[in-house]
Amino acid sequence: MKEQKNALRKRMRILKKEVPIEEKKHRSQVIWGKVEQLSAFRDSKVVMAYWSMNDEVYTHDFVKKWAQDKTIVLPAVNKDVLELRIFEGMHSMEEGERYGILEPSGSSLAAPKLVDFIIVPGVAFDRQNNRLGRGKAYYDKLLRDIAAYRVGVCFDFQYVDSVPTDEHDVAVDHVVTD
Repeated sequence: MKEQKNALRKRMRILKKEVPIEEKKHRSQVIWGKVEQLSAFRDSKVVMAYWSMNDEVYTHDFVKKWAQDKTIVLPAVNKDVLELRIFEGMHSMEEGERYGILEPSGSSLAAPKLVDFIIVPGVAFDRQNNRLGRGKAYYDKLLRDIAAYRVGVCFDFQYVDSVPTDEHDVAVDHVVTD
């Protein structure tokens, strides 16, 4: 299982490198247009997103746009778990302790169960809504504890027929691609 997951991660890493950042940003706009049309998103009040890295669906503009209308929370790595912190604007973002990803430095969300919509990144997703992450299980641990509507976002080449899974992997409710 581990070998299958690592092989798929390697394949996706190669494919993601072939797409220039500007094209990723354009394709991300298509994805966000689709997410914004989902009734679960329109009805949500507290949305968990993520601050994207260069190889992921670009979230920066989406986060800033929706922070005006909804409570947006972003994950911050705290040892081996993701802590949910409220996005309060760019002035509150600082480089995280682990991966160099910007994270909110402000207040944590008092009750994670308040999250009603989660945008989930992934290395790959499949047609059964299974997700392959980067291998640290941060999101699997978090998704087990929050009963929000979960939407995976990815580029079309990351949407595959089958993702290898085990009992620890948590699927999403819906996948949106470009």
